[in-house]
Amino acid sequence: MEEFVKWIDCIEDVRQQSKIWYTVQEVILIVFSATLSGIYEWEVMEIWARHNIAMLRDYLDYPNGIPSHDTLQRVIGMISTDHLQKAYNKWIENVEKGENINLRKLICIDGKTMRGNRKNDSKPNHIVTAWSRDGGFSLGQKTVKEKTNEIKAIPDLLEVINIKGSIITIDAMGTQTAIVKKIREKHAHYVLAVKENQPNLFNDIKLYFEEESHLEKCKKKDNYLKTVDKNHGQADVRQYYQTSAIGWLADKERWAGIKTIGMVERSYNGVTERRYYISSLPCNINDFAYAVRGHWSVESMHWHLDVLFKEDSNHNLDKTAAANQNIIRKWCLSILKHITLYKPNLSLRQKQAVISFAPAKYLDYVFSV
Repeated sequence: MEEFVKWIDCIEDVRQQSKIWYTVQEVILIVFSATLSGIYEWEVMEIWARHNIAMLRDYLDYPNGIPSHDTLQRVIGMISTDHLQKAYNKWIENVEKGENINLRKLICIDGKTMRGNRKNDSKPNHIVTAWSRDGGFSLGQKTVKEKTNEIKAIPDLLEVINIKGSIITIDAMGTQTAIVKKIREKHAHYVLAVKENQPNLFNDIKLYFEEESHLEKCKKKDNYLKTVDKNHGQADVRQYYQTSAIGWLADKERWAGIKTIGMVERSYNGVTERRYYISSLPCNINDFAYAVRGHWSVESMHWHLDVLFKEDSNHNLDKTAAANQNIIRKWCLSILKHITLYKPNLSLRQKQAVISFAPAKYLDYVFSV
């Protein structure tokens, strides 16, 4: 916990010093610890903090006691999201120390709308996140007013995070020439989905993989992989195809560094669908399959924000406070994924329950992992 307090100590307090009763660090410690314990409503956070004030005072003074729930929300809304993300990044750096693998190998970028943040006269926050599939943490995020602004937000996000040597995956909305150029300028690779928003590219790749002879060539050159998984008693079959034979591809010079195209054919529950991709990676069917399947991790993270942390049910109308809570939830999710509590194989919700039963016992261990 003392290390955590050091990480958040760098967050600037913009309030008038003479009017401060509760420091930024005191507020964040309450909100963060309560979130780890499965508490998401401001009023309940206040109750939880009053019940656990002795434990909280082991790490910070709280000379004026516990702030009200209104103060908790107001202060969280005054913190710079960039500063809070920097504190999160300090934790990431600590996690990565001594690792023999590059935890940032696969970075998945996707956006999520905070539906509870909607007002009658304004749109809800839409937050674009760069998620490390291998590390299980957020490298950064950008908040925009609506989903269509993802295209503008992604280059800005790529500019402020370290992606060198990584593979970037984005859904079809992010398959834009400017984004591809930015990825290559920062010495990273990409595997990007292609849909009808790029009609010429989509139709060319689709027609190519409709030729059975091209699929056979992929199989002969070991550019083919088939996986079979069980999903609710049904066989989930995926067939991956990849080729570097793209000399025929129209306008390929528009896509910086493009080396291969690929297709995934999925058959499940009597339905077959095909998805198409462009990539700067050379032919390696295992890398291609890993990147395509790995993009699911950012969608899983968004699912956890809704199901585990009840994000869409949280009607926090303050835009900055909502964005900062989003960072705190991702940080807590990262920690919960990394720790083992009580016994192995607990679900994330069960880990939250264990922490909530005895926060004084478990929180110090949780923050040290």
